[in-house]
Amino acid sequence: MKTQTTPNADPALQREHQHQHAHHHHTAFAQQAQEEKVVYCNELSSDKDVVPDPSPLDKGNVPSEKDAEAAGSQPAARPWHRRITNNWRHIAHAVVWLLFTGLMRFASWWIASLVLHRHDKNWIIPFLLYLAITLRIIFFYVPISIITRPMFFVWTYTARPIVNFIPEKLRLPAGALVCIGTILIGAFASPTTQGNNRADRAVSLFGLAVFLFLLWLTSRNRKQIVWRTVIVGMLVQFLVALFVLRSGAGYDIFNFVATLARDLLGFSSDGVVFLTAQDFYDMTSPIDPSSWFLVSTIPAIIFFVSVVQLFYYIGVLQWFVGKFAVFFFWSMRVSGAEAVVAAASPFIGQGESAMLVRPFVAHMTLAEMHQVMTSGFATIAGSVLIAYIAMGVSSQALVSSCVMSIPASLACSKLRWPEEEETLTVGRVVIPDNEEHKASNALHAFSTGAWLGLKIAAMMGATLLCIISLIGLANGLLTWWGRYINISDPPLTLQLVLGYICYPVAFLLGVSRDNDDLLKVGQLIGLKIISNEFVAYNDLVNDATYASLSDRSRLIVTYALCGFANIGSLGNQIGVLSQISPGRSADVSRVAFSAMITGALSTFTSAAIAGMLITDEKSYISTS
Repeated sequence: MKTQTTPNADPALQREHQHQHAHHHHTAFAQQAQEEKVVYCNELSSDKDVVPDPSPLDKGNVPSEKDAEAAGSQPAARPWHRRITNNWRHIAHAVVWLLFTGLMRFASWWIASLVLHRHDKNWIIPFLLYLAITLRIIFFYVPISIITRPMFFVWTYTARPIVNFIPEKLRLPAGALVCIGTILIGAFASPTTQGNNRADRAVSLFGLAVFLFLLWLTSRNRKQIVWRTVIVGMLVQFLVALFVLRSGAGYDIFNFVATLARDLLGFSSDGVVFLTAQDFYDMTSPIDPSSWFLVSTIPAIIFFVSVVQLFYYIGVLQWFVGKFAVFFFWSMRVSGAEAVVAAASPFIGQGESAMLVRPFVAHMTLAEMHQVMTSGFATIAGSVLIAYIAMGVSSQALVSSCVMSIPASLACSKLRWPEEEETLTVGRVVIPDNEEHKASNALHAFSTGAWLGLKIAAMMGATLLCIISLIGLANGLLTWWGRYINISDPPLTLQLVLGYICYPVAFLLGVSRDNDDLLKVGQLIGLKIISNEFVAYNDLVNDATYASLSDRSRLIVTYALCGFANIGSLGNQIGVLSQISPGRSADVSRVAFSAMITGALSTFTSAAIAGMLITDEKSYISTS
């Protein structure tokens, strides 16, 4: 039967005259999107879809060459490094597992640690490290569904019937009661100490309620607030703090991470000694109170950024960010782009985390834009985290604050600026690949990181020089004017003015009310907002004015300063997002100031929770 065609039909439109060919992106080794709803892509195909990029993790979905030929496409030749990896990875996995199991002679440290430290908690870290490596190797060969399916089965027939038994109108109030009850029990059930009695904890709890009430009161649309996001965010934030500040295992784990960060500083000293001399480095050693910031901190920043870029090239950083993002996406019902940025901000900083979702910035709603900026303001980057640890700030407090900022920023942002539109990445976590800036190999990534670290360190040093000099100028003018109005003891300074302005904030955080701690903490908070947290932390550690702060006040202000919410970072965030998507510059400027205030308030919630939970302040201060 012949096909009927019109006499005037264009022959090129007839099927027998059309050119048929195989699509290159449908070759034999094209694979599906990654597991756990994490999608890697290169660019947007439309306003509502994402083109999945082949993922090297789904080994079981690779079609054979015979299947490819049957489909009419030519199988792609595998790169030489992929062939070597596939041939030797089984042996490598076995060797790694044997090393950490202790069956080989040189790896008996794990068994020895279990025997020597079976009566204390020092065996937790090596055991968890061994367990993580073993599970990772096992799941290279066994699908993770053997665990997730039983978990889903148990959840379906235990938790879900209980939830369904509760009337739908009462589920949200029930969840709120669970969250409030958990906070009250966790805050007041533990024994009191001299520096942390129940009155102090009540003040911190009242401050937490005030901060959340202010966000609700100034909300853009209170009717559109998704209370599940707020409740789960505050609950997860509190549970993380409870695990870190009240459990021995949590303290050991975060202390281990902080110790690794501190030890990382020591490796940068080898490069400094090579560039200068051993005697010169000894003279400016971080152990010496008169150490040079240029020698002790700047090299550590450059080295750390290089290591981060190397981890990013290998894929370790994306793996961690993906796991965090999937959890918060599932539990808090935020969009995929919001979950990715919130999870990445504590690791790579405010500008770099926005680059992870660069293809979607142009399509973000105002609420998503607000959340992206809030996540950047609510925490600090890994590079400056290293710098603060080098300065002597409590490392455990900094690390735990960074983790707590992830759910806190999501909850506070959705309370202040709830979603009113349909998001592009709703229902999935999306981590686009950045092919434009992708390194060609590990050496290229490390060297690029060195150059990036140098730029970050230079910008940080220049910024500090200008800000500290500007503060000195302002103090000089204020002191000169104060003499004429009979304000000389204490002299009128910028810190004094900011201290009285931020006095209520310090009180709501639960700071000790003795020895002018409220005024001093208010000074540090105000100094951080108008300049940056670097200047505030430097004064906290080195200025004799703050040496008399109590352990409780010192720890609370360490949490309160741990964020990029300041005037300088406001301009930085606007510049980065406007450069990523020039067409959204007006929207970025529209939400920027609100995001900065929201980021500061979310950091204050972490400080208030720390004020409710901390019982052994000196252990955190002494390990700084």
